[in-house]
Amino acid sequence: MKGIGLLFFASGVVYVVVGMALGIWMGAAQDFTLAPAHAHLNLLGFVTMCLMGIFYQLTPKAAERLLSRVHFGLATLGLWLMVPGIAIAVNGGGEAFAIAGSLVTAAAMVTFLVNLVQTAMRPSSRGAALPA
Repeated sequence: MKGIGLLFFASGVVYVVVGMALGIWMGAAQDFTLAPAHAHLNLLGFVTMCLMGIFYQLTPKAAERLLSRVHFGLATLGLWLMVPGIAIAVNGGGEAFAIAGSLVTAAAMVTFLVNLVQTAMRPSSRGAALPA
């Protein structure tokens, strides 16, 4: 694995380690206030980032596009805003960071969708749009 696929996948592994540490801390303290932040960190940070890393590893044409790097930047920024934003919101603070992170994360997914569609629509070297 290399390139943007590795970057997505390695980031996902870092996020799951942090998510697991947060889960262990919540369990030890018997304080599950941050469970929504923990869940979003594990789902968006680990599952989604790793799945996208696998996609980019298996789809070199999509990985080569500038959109893949924009996608990584938006996905990372969205996660970094959303997870602490959720923690702030559930502790009685404002929701601004959670909202901003959600919007940036949605933009990341739209960027991924555009890259996916462009990849599917571009004919391969064999002349077919998608392999059978």
